[in-house]
Amino acid sequence: MSSRDGSSREPAGLDGLPPLYSIAKGEVVSVQTYGAFVRLPGYKKEGLVHVSEMSATRVENASEIVDVGEQVWIKVIGRDIQGDKVKMSFSMKAVNQGTGRDLDPNNVQAEQDARRRKSFRDQGSNRITLEAVLNTTCSKCGCKGHFTKDCFSAPGSQYALVPEEDDEEPQQRQQTSTAAPQQDADKKKKKKEKKMKKKEKKKREHDESGSDSSSGECKSKRRRHSSSVERQDKKKKKEKLHKRS
Repeated sequence: MSSRDGSSREPAGLDGLPPLYSIAKGEVVSVQTYGAFVRLPGYKKEGLVHVSEMSATRVENASEIVDVGEQVWIKVIGRDIQGDKVKMSFSMKAVNQGTGRDLDPNNVQAEQDARRRKSFRDQGSNRITLEAVLNTTCSKCGCKGHFTKDCFSAPGSQYALVPEEDDEEPQQRQQTSTAAPQQDADKKKKKKEKKMKKKEKKKREHDESGSDSSSGECKSKRRRHSSSVERQDKKKKKEKLHKRS
């Protein structure tokens, strides 16, 4: 066992724990997908090197980095004591695996990792509590998402959420914005229909005027023809009378 400055020291006892942020060389006794368990000489308790603490780069499986029986340098970054249970967390990336030199002498990275693990545990517990509440059915109103003691509904009463004024204004704007293009389209359609009606009316008037003029010409031609026939008949009668005389 060695401290931060690399000097050797004896453990306090077999039942003791290595000091926090101390550096030691241990043996890998078990390899799992999520990390490797390392046993330090003179200590009964094994510590876990999580895959996130094995290398500065991403590690998918601990077997990619270490094997059982391999000697590795570790740094103690966590000691959780809960009654008789003790959990130790080690880091390999904080120590030079060739020389055993501390790569994080001020423990900045170790403290950041500790805060991250703590926040993760807090969020996990909150998530479990929230899911439990959401899946709870109230025995008073029969609805999900709250406990009976927190129920505010009275028997036979039904409540609905009333939208706020700020929420109503965007809805009205949206309705007016959607109605405006429809009104423009209706106006354009009406104008187009009016134009079509005007064109049809002009066409009918033009056709009627054309038919009237053609009928008038036919009548005048007939009159001329009849008058010329009458003149010819009169001329023939005169000639006959002249011959008789």
